[in-house]
Amino acid sequence: MSLLYSHIHYLSDFSSKLNGFASKSVRIRQNSKYSNGFRCYCDVSPSQQTSPENSPTSVTVKKRIVSGVQPTGSVHLGNYLGAIKNWIDLQNTYETLFFIVDLHAITLPYDTKELSKATRDTAAIYLACGIDASKASVFVQSHVHAHVELMWLLSSATPIGWLNRMIQFKEKSRKAGDENVGVALLTYPVLMASDILLYQSDFVPVGEDQKQHLELTRELAERVNYLYGGRKWKKLGGRGGSIFKVPEPLIPPAGARVMSLTDGLSKMSKSAPSDQSRINLLDPKDVIANKIKRCKTDSFPALEFDNPERPECNNLLSVYQLVSGKTKEDVAKECQGLNWGSFKPLLTDALIEHLYPIQVRYEEIHSDSAYLDSVLEEGARKASEIADATLKNVYQAMGFLRR
Repeated sequence: MSLLYSHIHYLSDFSSKLNGFASKSVRIRQNSKYSNGFRCYCDVSPSQQTSPENSPTSVTVKKRIVSGVQPTGSVHLGNYLGAIKNWIDLQNTYETLFFIVDLHAITLPYDTKELSKATRDTAAIYLACGIDASKASVFVQSHVHAHVELMWLLSSATPIGWLNRMIQFKEKSRKAGDENVGVALLTYPVLMASDILLYQSDFVPVGEDQKQHLELTRELAERVNYLYGGRKWKKLGGRGGSIFKVPEPLIPPAGARVMSLTDGLSKMSKSAPSDQSRINLLDPKDVIANKIKRCKTDSFPALEFDNPERPECNNLLSVYQLVSGKTKEDVAKECQGLNWGSFKPLLTDALIEHLYPIQVRYEEIHSDSAYLDSVLEEGARKASEIADATLKNVYQAMGFLRR
């Protein structure tokens, strides 16, 4: 969404509190007209199971996670290490829905000829990286019509002031200029909330830049529950209670923020003008070698983690740690006596070795269009079953004539 997505009560004190978390389970209390507490999970225990003792049906109930990524540009190492790699582990423990958010891709000017291709390419990369279609639902956002319908319903309950405070809107609109900014750039957080709330999600994997948007989703869920849920909904013939489940943020441990190869203080990004700033998952070996050879370093002796004066060094060591599968301690010991001339080939080899199986699998999937189409169709079917049930409840609770 990150969803790589981003949301909810937003405000500056939320981001500052969340940045310093190191414990495995922490709680943030928020005073809200609608909320009775907010828990942030940095490492969530496996799905809760219903035991035979407390359930007549003895059904195992998995917690649900949703997340997605835009089909704009190439999927790069930051996307992979920061989100997709974590999803591979999550799918074994949770009920997971991963989707390509093509509707979000049109909030800024885009190439209409490339949108469909980029959507298929991104889906193929999901699967090549290890997302298992037998465990997770993989689909395209626009293939489930309920996303847009719920967005409109939620828009009626979203105060404009909430959207005006969104940091990403301010940044992107300032860069693009007023004449080039459509209404969708302002309202896309409501669509993002729809993406999440449709599926009654328990958790949403979020990166550092996505916290504010998830906070918006949480606040919006609480607001709609307050305005239309409970006894009001029951009087209209509904079941009563909450309409939406209020999702919790799931902040992945390592790899949540991979930095640019040309600036260790900026996040690796698809939108950066220079391709030199990122490693794309489908980059050939010679391109990877050239990018690492030319990446920004420093003139300090030796290599070390966590020195604030050496952001590039910390970033490159972290990338090596993640793609090699070694511990931080092992990498620090291995690299402490190395200089950049000896470390860069080590990093290059580790990247090539790690990405090669993904690239091979991608070519296999991409060349089998029937298989890819079937995965997306089945994923959309499963997602629609959940989404349509939620949408029906919202229409009922908001007083619409039943279809």
